Amino acid sequence: MKLAFVLFKYFPYGGLQRDMVRMAAACQKLGYEIHVYTLSWQGDVPAGFNVHLLPARGLRNFVRYRDFIRLLQRALARHPVAAVVGFNRISGLDVYYAADPCFRQEHVENKPWYVRFLGRYRFFMRQEEAVFGAASQTLVLMISSLQLPYFRKYYGIGDARIRMLPPGISRDRIAPANKAEIRAGFRREFGLTDDNILLLSVGSGFSMKGFDRGLMAVAALPVELRARVRVFVIGQDKPGPVRRLMQRLGVEENVTLFPGRDDIPRFLQGADLLLHPARHENAGMIIIEAIVAGLPVLTTATCGYAFHVERALAGKVVASPFRQAALDAALQEMLCSDERQVWSDNGIAYSHSEDLYSLHERAAGYIHQRVLEKQQ
Repeated sequence: MKLAFVLFKYFPYGGLQRDMVRMAAACQKLGYEIHVYTLSWQGDVPAGFNVHLLPARGLRNFVRYRDFIRLLQRALARHPVAAVVGFNRISGLDVYYAADPCFRQEHVENKPWYVRFLGRYRFFMRQEEAVFGAASQTLVLMISSLQLPYFRKYYGIGDARIRMLPPGISRDRIAPANKAEIRAGFRREFGLTDDNILLLSVGSGFSMKGFDRGLMAVAALPVELRARVRVFVIGQDKPGPVRRLMQRLGVEENVTLFPGRDDIPRFLQGADLLLHPARHENAGMIIIEAIVAGLPVLTTATCGYAFHVERALAGKVVASPFRQAALDAALQEMLCSDERQVWSDNGIAYSHSEDLYSLHERAAGYIHQRVLEKQQ
């Protein structure tokens, strides 16, 4: 029994990409042979995975994606599979993992009218329609209820094709028994004193994750407080715009940029606050990872998992519509608050009372169910 897992690009530090690997591994345990179709693959290939690089062409991304879909259809016609599982919205999927927000809602409600005549818009609209439209039979795995009203509004998708998933963080993010020892070693390694306050921002796609908002909030801190603050930014993106903003704001001495890393749990223990003021975030896995690590969180209500911060009493959520002044005030308040330890303890307690870990196994079960339905 073969499964095709499809995504445009794989790199090891993307949240979508990590979910794809863990979901495919869970299906592998159920006895499926895993085939991944993609434009590019960075990093190691998991044991037993068959990766197929499709040489799509095109000067623009959407043209290359369109050619990729054509090549994918040819490949699957030659080598049939039991089901096709997609991590980007494309036609012909049996199962779609809905990690991205509603494209149509964003462009109809928040973009100029003329973008609807552009080739890029028409391409992505057709692909979203192929997944969510009335003629589709694709099973949609949702990781957050935040975007569900938009998909219902614009496509009328019913409950029969929707499956809600819990978060799926790795249990190595939970605060370990020796967390104090890990924290002390981490802070020695990076030259942090007891007086330093370390803010952590993690994610690929600096603009979408709102890193610029975070830097502006740091720049707005009182001078004496800002002098104590360090910011570690970890993610895969072009650093040029962030570096230019750091220079313009005068916070170069406060901020260190890192590429994607495998040792995020150490950073979660070494930091004092997760700063995650994202613009668009269907879920926001790093929010859950910080909560269970005992790291207080400052995030925005546009993140699908922001409600966990409020439910766990593990930090603060800046309301929508976003105002920079509200983020500035919340950051200063949290850095000066005596409640940081309370937020930390609340998050660790939450890690033991909620199902925050079974996304990939649940998804594998739904994929298997879809295969059985197709065989009937």
